[in-house]
Amino acid sequence: MTAGAPRRRALRRLAWPALAALAAPGCTPPPGPPLRIGAQAWLGFELMFLARQRRYFGADTVRLVELPSASASLRALSAGTLEGAGLTLDEVISARARGLPLRVVAVLDVSKGADVLLGAPGLSSLAALKGRRIGVEQSAGGALMLAAALMRVGLGAADVHLVPLAFSEHAQALLDGRVDALVTFEPASSRLRRQGARLLFSSADVPGLIVDVLALHADALAARPGAVRALVAGTLRARDDWLQSPAAMAPLLAPRLRLTPPDVLQAFAGVELPDLSANRRWLAGPDPALLHYAARLTEAMQRASLLPPGGASLPGGTDPVLADPRFLPAG
Repeated sequence: MTAGAPRRRALRRLAWPALAALAAPGCTPPPGPPLRIGAQAWLGFELMFLARQRRYFGADTVRLVELPSASASLRALSAGTLEGAGLTLDEVISARARGLPLRVVAVLDVSKGADVLLGAPGLSSLAALKGRRIGVEQSAGGALMLAAALMRVGLGAADVHLVPLAFSEHAQALLDGRVDALVTFEPASSRLRRQGARLLFSSADVPGLIVDVLALHADALAARPGAVRALVAGTLRARDDWLQSPAAMAPLLAPRLRLTPPDVLQAFAGVELPDLSANRRWLAGPDPALLHYAARLTEAMQRASLLPPGGASLPGGTDPVLADPRFLPAG
């Protein structure tokens, strides 16, 4: 017998229990690659990044991907380079109408003033927008905000000159005078208002129009349910941290938002952050609130020609489930 034989027998004795455990019924398989979740800089989405900073989920479970816009997130979802993203509800509806089976697993925030229509310093009213250049992101949310604002003073899209702008261009376009007004949101709106931009209209004037959610591809939910639960639980835990100690949390969020900590506190005053109980009302039960909001948004989007008539009838898309509460924490 060679000198290595006893060692090989010892290794086999150690290996067999591990192999038996792997073969045991109900054993959890090795984890797959991390969930790739896209998000642009936005208040409600920052809760996911705060959860990462607080180590409420690991990098081997969730990989947060910073992107310049919701449009970039939707392109990545379509290409299969993301499994999920922070999106507005109207963006989810549009994606589902195009056949992308996204499901909402958490409602992160409801905008109550954080989405705005700003005018250059010389513009003081919505009526003064007639004939002016208005910058707006090419998204359903931007179009809906603008349509609601113009409707308030009897104007329509034909009465203004629309200038398509990516979110990364918003602030500079208004400051450079390339546009006279701008549909934008935090954190850009706080920076612009400090430099003299005038608030003409906000999501506080149209409650429920802008709802921000965490949405994932149905295939990812089936393949990585544990990772999804960790992401949702960690994000809701970060939400509680924020509400319990906003002054302590603001410096953690300020660098990504490119705001000062006091401005972070002010910006968050424009959003409502649903807790676990509210998320259950949004997503669970026989009559989820999300479906009511989605139905109203669908009608508004069809009126604004952002969806074909009947093109996104709920539950709609290629997947019948829009609100999926299975990944909310118990208790």
